[in-house]
Amino acid sequence: MKRPKRNDLCWCNSGKKYKKCHLRTDELGETSPPAMFDRPVGKQTVFPGIIGPPLTVPETIAFPEYAENGVPSPRKSSCKKETEDQIERMRLAGGLARKVLDEVLAQVRPGITTNELDCIAHRKAIELGCYPSPLNYMGFPKSLCTSVNEIVVHGIPDDRKLVDGDIINCDVTVYSHGMHGDCSETVFVGKVDEHSKKLVQVTWDSLMKSIDLVKPGIKINEIGRVVEEHVRKNGFSVVRQFTGHGIGETFHMEPYVAHFYERENRTIIEEGMTFTIEPMINAGTSKCNIWPDKWTAVTADLARSAQFEHTLLVTADGVDILTGGRTPWFLKS
Repeated sequence: MKRPKRNDLCWCNSGKKYKKCHLRTDELGETSPPAMFDRPVGKQTVFPGIIGPPLTVPETIAFPEYAENGVPSPRKSSCKKETEDQIERMRLAGGLARKVLDEVLAQVRPGITTNELDCIAHRKAIELGCYPSPLNYMGFPKSLCTSVNEIVVHGIPDDRKLVDGDIINCDVTVYSHGMHGDCSETVFVGKVDEHSKKLVQVTWDSLMKSIDLVKPGIKINEIGRVVEEHVRKNGFSVVRQFTGHGIGETFHMEPYVAHFYERENRTIIEEGMTFTIEPMINAGTSKCNIWPDKWTAVTADLARSAQFEHTLLVTADGVDILTGGRTPWFLKS
């Protein structure tokens, strides 16, 4: 790959000039793989499409605090649930999120647009009496996040049709009974190459391995240690720009849950905590760039990315998965 000139558009497709984007990191040898400029990077497969208007939610459904103005309440300092009522409402929200996600994943196929998937998610959430949490959260225009191929996270549904060989992560969150439930899965679109299959499998396995160690008394940074060790062993990289999070009455709250090991993060997992683990794993570099829409994150080298997510409840002797089981859709097909 030929190094761009200073005023050329950057190789990463960020839309910025090279001098204002990757020039410095390339000179320092910090960017991989384009810094080498002697080996190919991935090919861009997803481009910004036409985004339809946001869908409406009936007034009979309870809205989260940001639904009207897009401004979430300040993050709470603890995700710990102290009462049986809070725990039961979390279970209900998690179960409803799962139903919406299952409805969406059942329709993933070549030829369907991500906007159509958004409509499916929205309709199912309304049918179940839920508010689709992404809608107008900090201005997000849709009810579902759809991240295809090199998109890491926060892909906005549009008129792009899925094609044979794609992989797609569908990320569903719903607000119901005063709580949010959050989950996502990456699935195959038609016939997928073996390297993509391995990426998806390793990502799923890293989530399950991390869930298996969760229990009261464990440092939360052990989650990142387990994920990172498994992913690196298989030749992939862990995204560091986005993490899991506490969840409950608000969409995002403390603690944040890194999927890489952080020695200084000494938060201790406690009974009653509810949080997500959602590793984003890249086939190439761990670095991401953000599109001009300020939401869509893509791999810096355009290699593929996969993600899985569950909402968890820490119990006295372990953990309950509130958003589904241990058999993902890609293994059911």
